[in-house]
Amino acid sequence: MGLRVRIFRVLSFVLLAISIALTFFSPVLAADSLITTHRIPATLANEAVVEAVKACAVKGYKVSAVLLDAGGNTQASLRGDGAGLATLETADHKAYTSVAYMTDTSILMTKSKTGAEMPPGLSRLERLINGGGGIVIKFNDEVIGAIAVSGSPGGKNDEACARAGFAKITDSLK
Repeated sequence: MGLRVRIFRVLSFVLLAISIALTFFSPVLAADSLITTHRIPATLANEAVVEAVKACAVKGYKVSAVLLDAGGNTQASLRGDGAGLATLETADHKAYTSVAYMTDTSILMTKSKTGAEMPPGLSRLERLINGGGGIVIKFNDEVIGAIAVSGSPGGKNDEACARAGFAKITDSLK
């Protein structure tokens, strides 16, 4: 056999070995570069908004509730019986603000009343609102969503109902 043929066979073998190695190890390498995230299942999201609306209805408040995932996408929403037209959109904005700033909207409201520096864009960007009633949902330290309520007399009442909705699913998120 000539030298060229031997070199060709050796190179072919090396390329085949590399190809086989990449086939077996590339999923491992790819997995190392992925970020693991958690999501609230649709059934739990629905349970949470139903419970939030129910908690307010018991007190005579006609509200809407919205639960968003960590990307600001709607997981569940419910406009309660007799709730005003704007309550659904306002609840969405409160939940979006909680997700965007990874905190409860009541904390942002307190900051604005004390003159503390507000997060950039709070008063200028669409879907951000300075109003109580939105609470962030975390799994360990990871923000996985937010739930918010709108329509009761005051942000504290909205927040209490949002917390009731979250409490309904808390044990299932562990």
